[in-house]
Amino acid sequence: MSRRIDKPLLLRPRRSCLYVPGANARALDKAKSLPADALILDLEDAVAPEAKADAREAILNAVGGRAYGAREVVIRANGLETEWGRDDLEMAASAGVDGVLVPKVRSGDDVRAADQFLSDAGASSDLALWAMIETPLAILNIHEIAAASADTRLAGLVMGTNDLAREYDAVPTPDRHAFMYSLSAALVAARAYRLAAIDGVYNDINNDTGLSAECEQGRVLGFDGKTLIHPAQIETANRVFSPSDTELSQAKMVIEAFALPANRDKGVISLNGQMVERLHLEQAERLVAINDTIRQIEASSRSPR
Repeated sequence: MSRRIDKPLLLRPRRSCLYVPGANARALDKAKSLPADALILDLEDAVAPEAKADAREAILNAVGGRAYGAREVVIRANGLETEWGRDDLEMAASAGVDGVLVPKVRSGDDVRAADQFLSDAGASSDLALWAMIETPLAILNIHEIAAASADTRLAGLVMGTNDLAREYDAVPTPDRHAFMYSLSAALVAARAYRLAAIDGVYNDINNDTGLSAECEQGRVLGFDGKTLIHPAQIETANRVFSPSDTELSQAKMVIEAFALPANRDKGVISLNGQMVERLHLEQAERLVAINDTIRQIEASSRSPR
């Protein structure tokens, strides 16, 4: 299978990626009206071993008929090495969701194994594969993991900072000093191969100030958004990772300037006293496209299907 990640995959907003426990029927239903950009329906950490099969069936029933509207829907499976992983991936391959998140990815071979299994299970080529980056080996092998996107359906990297903290025996601090190398290495690898990059979770549900600061840090580093563990965190993540009015205004000016007949064939133009290149046009078009999709998601959350 040869499937290079195309530009449109990077045009989806992923400001808020909410984990939803697959074994919690109420949470699965409530997620239909939440303004999250992406829903990660979880079969792994949030589900006890004895509840895995029932949760798998509950998720399959929940995703029927695009019940979550314009939100991106991803199923977090158990690892292929577990007793549940193969059944999870087989279900996800036919569920009609947008993606599958595979945990504990440690190498490019892990990516290719999951990709091959999904293909053998009849998954559409549109089904994206996301990789959890949550082990020291994943950080050491981050380049080869991202490079596996050249011939697989790999579309994004998701940071598992809680697992990294445990594996590193690190002390979590507000500045996340212990994780800066890991976060930056994964971000660089994702951008080198045009993959989505999603920051890890923030554990203190009642500390909105701390969450906002960590979202700001993630945005400064370059992440597309943040994984969340509670609906109360969605508004903050959406706010921090949304394009500002100033950014949108500037982007539209760049697009309009390059659309002028005199500038259509130019690689560099002058705009408001600054030199603007074609790469800035691409950035501006991406920003406006993401904002348009944000508006669609907001409309979908007000009127769920």
